[in-house]
Amino acid sequence: MAKQFIEDLVREMTLEEKLGQMTQLTPEFLGFDPSRDLTGPMNELNIRQEWLDKIGSTLNAFGARKLKELQDKNLRESRLGIPLLFMADVIYGFRTVFPIPLAMGCSFDPANYEKATEVLARESAAAGIHLTFAPMTDLVRDPRWGRVMESPGEDAYLNSEMTRAAVHGFQGDDFREKGRIASCVKHFAAYGAPWGGRDYNTVDMSEGMLRDFYLPAYKAAVDAHVAMVMSSFNTVDRIPASANSWLLRKVLREDWGFTGPVISDFAAVSETIGHGVCADGEEAAKKCIEAGLDIEMTSTHYLHHVQKLIEEGRLDPGLIDEAVTRILELKDVLGLFENPYKDASEEDEKRLFLCEEHRRAAYEVAVECPVLLKNEGVLPLGHGKYVSGEDRGKGLKLGLAGPFAGSGDILGSWTVGGQVADNSFYSGLRVRLPEAEIVTAMTEELLPLQRGVKDVEDRVEEALEKLKDCNVILAAVGENSEDTGEAASKAYLRLSPNQEKLLFALRSLGKPVVMVIFSGRPLEIYPVLDCADAVLQAWYLGCESGLALADLLLGRKNPSGRLSMSFPYTVGQIPVHYNMYRTGRPIRNVADRYVSRYLDCPNDPLYCFGYGLSYSRFVYEDFRVEQLETPLCQEGPEGMSKVPFLRASVRVTNVSDMAGKEAVQLYIRDITAQVVRPVKELKGFQKIFLEPGESREVVFTLTREMLSYWAPSGGFLYEAGEFEIMIGRNSSEVETIRITAD
Repeated sequence: MAKQFIEDLVREMTLEEKLGQMTQLTPEFLGFDPSRDLTGPMNELNIRQEWLDKIGSTLNAFGARKLKELQDKNLRESRLGIPLLFMADVIYGFRTVFPIPLAMGCSFDPANYEKATEVLARESAAAGIHLTFAPMTDLVRDPRWGRVMESPGEDAYLNSEMTRAAVHGFQGDDFREKGRIASCVKHFAAYGAPWGGRDYNTVDMSEGMLRDFYLPAYKAAVDAHVAMVMSSFNTVDRIPASANSWLLRKVLREDWGFTGPVISDFAAVSETIGHGVCADGEEAAKKCIEAGLDIEMTSTHYLHHVQKLIEEGRLDPGLIDEAVTRILELKDVLGLFENPYKDASEEDEKRLFLCEEHRRAAYEVAVECPVLLKNEGVLPLGHGKYVSGEDRGKGLKLGLAGPFAGSGDILGSWTVGGQVADNSFYSGLRVRLPEAEIVTAMTEELLPLQRGVKDVEDRVEEALEKLKDCNVILAAVGENSEDTGEAASKAYLRLSPNQEKLLFALRSLGKPVVMVIFSGRPLEIYPVLDCADAVLQAWYLGCESGLALADLLLGRKNPSGRLSMSFPYTVGQIPVHYNMYRTGRPIRNVADRYVSRYLDCPNDPLYCFGYGLSYSRFVYEDFRVEQLETPLCQEGPEGMSKVPFLRASVRVTNVSDMAGKEAVQLYIRDITAQVVRPVKELKGFQKIFLEPGESREVVFTLTREMLSYWAPSGGFLYEAGEFEIMIGRNSSEVETIRITAD
């Protein structure tokens, strides 16, 4: 039940005022930049001047002073004084930039995502922002899709845990608390599964696939009390998400109990026409409102057509009141009716942006995210191996080559005004190794394919001459960040030809080579894997990238990242993920012919989900599984399904001489079910820190709910029977116990 003042406000509003609240425009239309001529944009969207004092929210306007001025203007001109809601795309960095979400997923520690989003919220709130379009929690299995960099990865359980942490980091326990902003989870639903990995393309899957894998992370956001949900561009069962009543009303509201507003993605209401399910804007407005889409982003079909639809009796006006009530309730819980500026503060902007505390947090998260994929004894460079004394680099001649050696392209593709001092890879090494001789070669930056640039200049021979006397060579390679993110799908995932040529040439010098990869997706590195003695997947680590990478390579920090998305041998394997469905003809013997396999490539990925090396060595012992007695105090079948009934434990010991973190992972396999089940599924993980020689018992509990699946009859079903319980360091290296569970 809405508060009385909101009910009264809705009754007093004209239909045009209600439709204005249901429309989001970019800030220039509302006077954010008075010097700009809006004649063209106004005509293009057919926006009427009399609508502008009724608009309910803006997209991507920043800055405390400007937003307070914009709010003042709105309150002066709005008949009822309804405050604007300022929304923005603050994904993984505002001014202080953290690692991309795919990298934070690799930390296998939700606390890192929460730490990052707390900082993002503080900086955004100071800049006047009320709501962020994050987290993006789409499950991703195809690295050709550019937006994999915005997701925590390929696993439903890991994504759900990361999503809960991100929502809480943004929102805290009270929206009105200073430094908190509302969170909008996106993109609902299944946007991460476009055919061919091509952005905005068709999505089509069974309901079982959708319910078991793609929906859980969105539900985790709803369970964490996320303020808003954004509908996706794609189809769900052949109907665009923005006009999909089953998705928005049945699943989201009826099944999950979500009560907040739903907003479209950018111009997605218009795109229902492009999809071919609506003939024109009038039909688009009708279908989207009936489906439960409350706010239309950057198009104006609601304002243009709803009055006519209601007058002709083709649209229930009660749906408009429902939508507006949800929007006003969000503004109320944010405290905007009492304080329409919320936390906007020029003083706080100066105090918080890239402050020491925030940069320290960015560094602490950054060192947790890179994944050591290969190490044949060359790393760490410190501890007397190549660097003596106090790790200052005296006597070391270090080679540094490749387009990311001194590049500032370390923030990723989705930051809003992210700032960085000189914290490139080179600068980080220079700070940590002030007495080393660092020789650079072939360091021209790689420009983006988006601008038609396919490669760096071939200066391989020159590089070989400069680097031939180095003790060890670091090759900083990858992809330009503009070639990741939205509208950045790629059919080829190999390094550019001249980067590969450089790596092959460096191998010929007979020097230890460490490949450091900067990318927003898993790349096809198998062709050059033998060129390097060690490989570190760096991702884009944000504003503290240089120091974080230097510390990991030198051994000042111990790599602890684990892959949240599998690396393919080749794009021909895609999709290749650890939790594939079982087949009736699995490979049992390499000589078998009539089985599900490739002739020229393994079925398994090059590097599997959960994989990552450390400078420490951990031993797993005493793996046990026991069935617990079910407490009698739980009532009803749903309550019983949430009660722990299995306990799995293992003792992990650090048998090396270096302290480190280990991501202990729990997987299950349902042996027999009504439907085909995956070969394994992640159901738990714990990141533990162990000193040299230290042991710890790691305990997981499982509920029947965690072992259930979407049944053909509808609803989630737990079936007693045989299960395999697995614990290990990644999805391939596990110990297994088969049990019969009640």
